[in-house]
Amino acid sequence: MNVIVVGSGIAGLTAALHAHEAGHDVTIVTKRDLGDGCTGLAQGGVAGIYGPDDSAALHAADTRDAGAGLSDRDAVQVLVTDGAARIAELIARGVGFDRAVDGTLLLGREAAHRHARIVHAGGDATGAAISAALVASVRRTDIPLVEHAFLVDLLRQEGAVRGIRILLDGEVSEIPADAVILATGGAGHLYAHTTNAAGTTGDGIAAAIRAGAAVADLEFVQFHPTILAKGPAFLISEAVRGEGATLIDDDARRFVFDSHPDGELAPRDVVARAIARRATAQAAPVRLDATMLGAETLARRFPTIDRVTRERGFDWAREPIPVTPAAHYLMGGVVTDLDGRTTVPGLFAAGEVARTGVHGANRLASNSLLEGAVFGARAAAALTRPWADVAHGSPQARPRAEGSRGAIAPAFSRASLQRLMWEDVGLLRNRDGLSRALDVLQTWTAESSAPTTVSAREDANLLLLAQATATAALARTVSVGAHHRVDAPEPAADASSRLPSSILEPV
Repeated sequence: MNVIVVGSGIAGLTAALHAHEAGHDVTIVTKRDLGDGCTGLAQGGVAGIYGPDDSAALHAADTRDAGAGLSDRDAVQVLVTDGAARIAELIARGVGFDRAVDGTLLLGREAAHRHARIVHAGGDATGAAISAALVASVRRTDIPLVEHAFLVDLLRQEGAVRGIRILLDGEVSEIPADAVILATGGAGHLYAHTTNAAGTTGDGIAAAIRAGAAVADLEFVQFHPTILAKGPAFLISEAVRGEGATLIDDDARRFVFDSHPDGELAPRDVVARAIARRATAQAAPVRLDATMLGAETLARRFPTIDRVTRERGFDWAREPIPVTPAAHYLMGGVVTDLDGRTTVPGLFAAGEVARTGVHGANRLASNSLLEGAVFGARAAAALTRPWADVAHGSPQARPRAEGSRGAIAPAFSRASLQRLMWEDVGLLRNRDGLSRALDVLQTWTAESSAPTTVSAREDANLLLLAQATATAALARTVSVGAHHRVDAPEPAADASSRLPSSILEPV
């Protein structure tokens, strides 16, 4: 079978290697250099190795709890069942996870995990180690690579995806295929502040929408709580808090306990909102205090963070550092089944571009690299199987915003779109802000022209996804997980699992 994999993070490279090893003719198409993207930026690690008091069942329970009752049980079971094999595969491909003197894997703990079950490499450079190993594995094969190619659209023939259209060196061309696996990542650059790599503009999700694939849960955007509040966005791993660091306000008070009994180890959405509220109240960033860990431990366990914080003028072994939230991970995306199949025959999706159902309303820390490896492998394994209908619930009509019509929108630019999303479709949302955002987004869409350059095509994709995200956020009228409506109540714990998933289909 002739297969195109679009993207070269952990999901894409895992899928490509598995498809190649199964005898398929595989081509990898990537927007930038091979291995560029968000995988290489991941610090924390990969969840899925269990100690004597831990188990896959407990990992599954923690995943569902973090997902606020909206995680798909079957998808979570697949994640934790396949996880050990995928971690073993990464080790076999050359990932040097950190080990104790006796050779056993060192396990870390992060927020909302009840046990230490996370393997890491280079202290806080897990993603870089994984990316390097997978890139090296691909380069040892004869898999053709098409780098610096922008995904313009998916090619459809007789209702199925049969290739892609790309922009390469200023020219648009087509690459036919029997199947396409999307592994293009999320859409962090919808927001003014994001941890995502440059170029993470939702191109795969937008192309899937235009091809008629269902998408879901775009309202569930995870904001990482702790980004260094000086200079370009730099993530301070949740594993730092897992090792004992605390969050304090200007009075040196651990304020997150006001929001959750687990304090700094509460789910990410809870911590991020607590930080945002406290920073607004005191008109200054909150601080992460890791001084109790000591200079030696910080340098050994978190060498990348230690280096960057010092480069930016902080000695975090002696003083707390200022932190702020930023858009980090998209729980929604292109709807898939347990084998990566979308609602359009011939089109698979894996990694952050996909909505597998694992994450529900909020991703559990260190499940993203695991999900990419698990479902990338499963998509490759399903290439030759008969296509199955992908259940995705009852489609919801796109609601129209009820804000004031005819409001004057500012001139469109990517920066203005990102500010709008940050202010009105960000951590704290309400009906008026979401309606206002949709007014502006619809005005910009009506005034837009056909894009030709890469930058203009990225802007068009962001604009499409911004509308879909704001629409989904307006439609979900209760607060759950990462979707927080300050004008709406949070559902009772036993009711959250019955809330419908927000499905959007092209109109």
